[in-house]
Amino acid sequence: MPTKTETAGPGRPGVWATFRHAPTAAKAILVGVFLSRLGGFLNIFIVLYLTARGYSAGQAALALGVYGFGGVAGVLLGGTLADRLGARNSTVLSMAVTAVLTAALLYLPNYGLLLVAVAIASLAAQIYRPASATLLSELIPEDQQVMIFGMYRLGLNLGAMAAPLVGFGLYHLDGDGYTLLFWGEGAIAMVYALVAIVAIPARASAPAEADEAAAPDAAPEPSGGWAGVLQDRRYLLFLAAVLLNAIVYVQYLSTLPLDVKRAGVDLFWYTLAVSLNGFIVILFELPLTRFSQKWPFTFTVGLAFGLVGVGVALYGLPMGAAVIIGATLVWTLGEIVGGPAVFAYPAMAGPARLRARYISGFQFMHALGTAIGPVLGGALFVRMHHGVWPVLAVAGLLAAVFGVAAIRPDAVARSRAKDTAPGALVPEEA
Repeated sequence: MPTKTETAGPGRPGVWATFRHAPTAAKAILVGVFLSRLGGFLNIFIVLYLTARGYSAGQAALALGVYGFGGVAGVLLGGTLADRLGARNSTVLSMAVTAVLTAALLYLPNYGLLLVAVAIASLAAQIYRPASATLLSELIPEDQQVMIFGMYRLGLNLGAMAAPLVGFGLYHLDGDGYTLLFWGEGAIAMVYALVAIVAIPARASAPAEADEAAAPDAAPEPSGGWAGVLQDRRYLLFLAAVLLNAIVYVQYLSTLPLDVKRAGVDLFWYTLAVSLNGFIVILFELPLTRFSQKWPFTFTVGLAFGLVGVGVALYGLPMGAAVIIGATLVWTLGEIVGGPAVFAYPAMAGPARLRARYISGFQFMHALGTAIGPVLGGALFVRMHHGVWPVLAVAGLLAAVFGVAAIRPDAVARSRAKDTAPGALVPEEA
């Protein structure tokens, strides 16, 4: 990693320079994030597994709901454990418990024990996230935060894309059984635990440059823990924006297929749109981040949330192939423009001593939005049918307004100052 005495060049480093100069621990976190999502196929198969064991569809659905709730709670708990245990211990605990309980699902004798194991396994699987994101932000200078969190998102997306394929492969390799599937997921989680033991420090040796010496615009933080986060009204506004954006964003997985089916449009166009979204995000988000990392955060976040709202609004046009594909491309552009900046901002928004809580709060609100979004969207669709989209669009545009108002200029100014400060990476020319 470059030393503090290296001379900075104008602009910001690109993808390869950021990764090449990142410390080993940061690279281990990026690999670990991919591994954790690669092994995250329990939620895909838990319903099939429970029904195959003779439990009812209602019991299987309840277990899936418990899994989702446990994941949301795990993110919140992870922020506290990141402070108390440090990044390495939190990650090892998270992955080891996940590995053991996932494999144990094969051998638990009754539904009650299975439900408890699913809840704890899903909770444990998310504990590592605040710790890993916090350490990553501490290891990387602020002027490279957007790019490094773009890589973080790439690991999440690649792992999420590959997980169903790996899961189905293990399922069929086992003769349509679940032994290899659950042991395989446990093994992947244990690999990340070993990576953490070897390559991730307990805590960063030195925090990222900017923290307590905040600019005058920074909110006072008299309290520690969650109380300090809750006293930051501007950050609470950012969390509200994240919640609204997540609720609107997730509708493409829940409400959109319902409306496509109701309109009698061939489901091919819906599946094509979803595939295009994944393809574009994986291939183009990081290259675009090389440019978008230089933009003001207020512009980037507002544009991203606004495009998601506009894209959802376009679904309100007469439903057809062009509307499905075109609207999806609009909100996908918002995702790739602003995703890395939105993920990076929580590490910059507050003092260093509360960084894990700020990041955990962001991840919690995002997970909560994706959890309640399908329920809310479905309820609105039952009442309003195709008219649901303008309502959701208003929520998306409100998220953009909240996001712009919430960004604290002093945090952005500190990040921008790193472009000319000693120690910044020399940007790539190609």
